[in-house]
Amino acid sequence: MRPVEFTPEEIIKAGQELQAVGRNITGFALRQKVGGGSPARLKQVWDEHLQSQVETKAEPVAELPLEVAEAMASVNKALAERLTALAVEVNDKAVKAAERRVADVLRSASEHREEAERELADASQTVEDLETKLDEAKATAEGLESRLAEIQTDHQTQAVKLAQVSERLALIEEERVRYEQQTEQMRNERDTSREDAAKLRGTVEALQAQVKELMQALGGRQAEKG
Repeated sequence: MRPVEFTPEEIIKAGQELQAVGRNITGFALRQKVGGGSPARLKQVWDEHLQSQVETKAEPVAELPLEVAEAMASVNKALAERLTALAVEVNDKAVKAAERRVADVLRSASEHREEAERELADASQTVEDLETKLDEAKATAEGLESRLAEIQTDHQTQAVKLAQVSERLALIEEERVRYEQQTEQMRNERDTSREDAAKLRGTVEALQAQVKELMQALGGRQAEKG
């Protein structure tokens, strides 16, 4: 069965309709538009139509009269000179505006840079101050730790001495009590026993005074620690 043939007028009309809606005019687009036919033939007909339109537009036209041509040349020259002067003026204004804008940007950038440099210097000084304070705080902490160690050592030493004195005091107290008991039983040696007991009491009182001093010293150490 022979394929359906379409007239050039139908093909051109289809191409113009595609052109009106902004479609790309291809052989397949023309075939879809007309409803059949060879895409190659459809595209060839359309291309020949476009070529004929170009040739029609390219036909030579009649030359202008000499007077009109000279007037047109004069107008074109004056217009060209005016356009040139206008272009120079616009370009000069544009260049100057750009230079002012660049100067403003540079000045703003310089101000921002100087402000940033000042802020950086202030920040650096602040960091140095904080580092100095930190070093001082560390030194103070080390001194306090050393002092605390000394106080703890003294406290332990005083505690040992206090324990020793307390133990000795307990032994002497036991001996005194025992001696007094023996004294009560021995009426014949009463005077001598009383003198010995008095000595023992004096010793006990002296030890008690020593214990009291040690307790006060220990209390002072603990207050300093607190």
